[in-house]
Amino acid sequence: MKSWGPGRHYSSSRHARDATSGGLWGVPWRLGGIRPQVLLVLVVVLGLISAATVYATIQARGTADAGAAATASASPGAGGEASPLSATGPTATDAAPAAEVSPSAAAPPAPAKPAIGPALDAEINAVIQANSVYKVGVALVDMSDGEVHEYGTKSKFVAASTGKILAAEAYYHLVETGKASLGAKTGASTAGQQIRQMVQQSNNDSWALILAAVGHKGLTNYAASMGIPYDRTVNGLTPAEMATTLSGLYSGRLLNAENTAQLLSYMQNTNYETLIPAAAPPGVDVFHKYGLLNGNLHDASILVQGDRAFVFVVYTQGRDMSDMAARTNVIHQLTSTVTAGLF
Repeated sequence: MKSWGPGRHYSSSRHARDATSGGLWGVPWRLGGIRPQVLLVLVVVLGLISAATVYATIQARGTADAGAAATASASPGAGGEASPLSATGPTATDAAPAAEVSPSAAAPPAPAKPAIGPALDAEINAVIQANSVYKVGVALVDMSDGEVHEYGTKSKFVAASTGKILAAEAYYHLVETGKASLGAKTGASTAGQQIRQMVQQSNNDSWALILAAVGHKGLTNYAASMGIPYDRTVNGLTPAEMATTLSGLYSGRLLNAENTAQLLSYMQNTNYETLIPAAAPPGVDVFHKYGLLNGNLHDASILVQGDRAFVFVVYTQGRDMSDMAARTNVIHQLTSTVTAGLF
């Protein structure tokens, strides 16, 4: 029987050599009989060479693509700005959509209305200087910082009926310390009713009753607790001292919340609304106490709009009651100047 061993068959058969000539196996067969183990090694070597060639090609192409991407990333786009995508980051189609920005969040905050400063100081001083025929003193306090600003005359005036606020605060203080009562019989009514008449209607009889209940020494000591030297027989206050009594009241430093609210309510819709309230713009609440005595015409107020509050005091002194209309106009000018600058 003829043997079909691989070495003998492929080495002696012309048909086999012709069938593989020009193909992958042509070379080894032309070299003569070669063991299959050798052929296997050659195949593996050729495979490794081919794989290495493919890998080198891929690496070269990837490097070229990365360089192109980096160049595109750094190159300016429309408007001359560089693209925000990096070479190693997501493509434009893969990138997450940018977060939307609310117009209100993006817009800068509205500038706050300027507080008391050089511009307003100059305007107030200009009004005072234009009316130098009268003695005029002004005090202004921004309740956000409590600083007292003074203009014009800084010495004491006869406080007239603006001093009634100090008397009312002193009596409320006695009530809060257990030494008096708003329900106590005072004159023909109660102490609480007398305070209302004294502040809202500027009743002098009610004032006398409250002063008697507080006492001369009691009122002097109470004023001194705020740093105010006060003599009831003279009833003298500077505009700044009057402003101190009002800022202490409105801030709640002097009285409890209930008594503060009650006294402030009496300072609205009074029997004389022709001074500061008449010149205040709509939307600004005015709590005030006017004073009118001989040549003295005053108004001491708290101006409030929203969460902003200012103490504004104007004291004036003229010849007598004959120039009251002119000084009323001065108070209106100052009120318009201050409210325009602060609200």
